[in-house]
Amino acid sequence: MTTAPQTLDRAGIAQRIPHSGSMCLLDRLERWDTESIHCSTRTHEQPDNPLRTADGLLAPNAIEYAAQAMALHGGLLAAEGSTPSAGFLASARNVRFAVARLDDIAGALQVQARRLSGDTNQILYEFAVKNSDGLMLAEGRAVVVLNTPLATGATAT
Repeated sequence: MTTAPQTLDRAGIAQRIPHSGSMCLLDRLERWDTESIHCSTRTHEQPDNPLRTADGLLAPNAIEYAAQAMALHGGLLAAEGSTPSAGFLASARNVRFAVARLDDIAGALQVQARRLSGDTNQILYEFAVKNSDGLMLAEGRAVVVLNTPLATGATAT
């Protein structure tokens, strides 16, 4: 049985994902269980958001928000005292955007991911990013590949 916390603030999240500083995009873990995770954030409103371009924070960046929620989910599921499996986002499919930009969305973004299937090599998630009223901004599916040379940073010799 896991003793992982049910909620976390930004500092607690940053300790459990490979993103730090301004690249840690999630502000709060709202809730999670073995199948799903729900986080919230207002980092999309920050003028110095590292994903922002001259055109603003474009909607495809919602995939990175969701990927960080997936990474946090994996970290929370890891056995107490163990290192979570290293992973990388291998694909995003059936992605739909209801907006062009995220930086003009008022209020906290609601970032949700639900594990659909998986094993020790890969995990399939569906994700949704909504506004604070529950209106869908972006949704899709993503495959996370685990424990590979790319995921662990190992190089072939």
